[in-house]
Amino acid sequence: MAQQSPQELVDRALEGQQRAVARLISLVESGSKDLPEVAALLAPHTGRAQVVGLTGSPGVGKSTTTSALVTAFREQGKRVGVLAVDPSSPFSGGALLGDRVRMGDHAVDEGVFIRSMATRGHLGGLAWATPQALRVLDAAGCDVVLVETVGVGQSEIDVVSLADTTVVLLAPGMGDGVQAAKAGILEIADVFVVNKADRDGAGQTVRDLRYMMSLGERRDAWKPPVCRTVAARGEGVRKVAEAIDEHRAWLESSGEGPRRRRRRAENEIEAIGLEKVRARLGDVRGGAALETLAEKVVAGELDPYRAADELLDGL
Repeated sequence: MAQQSPQELVDRALEGQQRAVARLISLVESGSKDLPEVAALLAPHTGRAQVVGLTGSPGVGKSTTTSALVTAFREQGKRVGVLAVDPSSPFSGGALLGDRVRMGDHAVDEGVFIRSMATRGHLGGLAWATPQALRVLDAAGCDVVLVETVGVGQSEIDVVSLADTTVVLLAPGMGDGVQAAKAGILEIADVFVVNKADRDGAGQTVRDLRYMMSLGERRDAWKPPVCRTVAARGEGVRKVAEAIDEHRAWLESSGEGPRRRRRRAENEIEAIGLEKVRARLGDVRGGAALETLAEKVVAGELDPYRAADELLDGL
């Protein structure tokens, strides 16, 4: 099969062809030289999808909840994309694919696109290529894109810079309440979900959440709802979907939505710029300029800060 050009791939992705969407995301993950061209072709077709991030500690049922939300949004007639960020394999560096196994019920649905992405050492619960992969799914006609983070625990807050709506999942009996509050993960939630609500202690977890919210102050006027679910049985998931839709309506009416999208674009531009700087620094490693500066630092003729300034000036 002949290699398809970026234009051909984008044209097919805009028609919703899943194979073309998958190929474009592969280009994103591999850091292809065609990425700038692909991004330029996609740009006029982005900005419509609702991006929902799901985060929480391992074991709270993120994958099961994501799968149940896919069903709820499909019942509304929406096209759904899922970016499930998995831990990296220590052997291949690829995603371990646990999330795709759990979401097998949607494998034959043409209105759902599921992609596992490897963190490849990136901290904060997201893969470095997630923002660009989001653009692909957005342009391909997904009404909702669910971003399920890897589950690294309390530091997993990168998703808030990427999502329109952030859903934080907790489960009774896991000690999430106090520990997560200390680390700040509760502060990023737009919607709380207490999953596995058929377990003992679910009511106490809900009360703890509401008490913690009463102690803190949010930067905006939105009051996060607390939903109870048993995602494995699909119970309560429609309420979560409704809460997400209500938050989207609030984002648009309050003006917070455009602010979040602008902030997301700023973060994406900054990340790409930093990646280009790192690439250029890699080009000079082992070069004469870096070696000369290193010798001056060792000899005490130059401090490392000034040496770094000179190195950057040379770029």
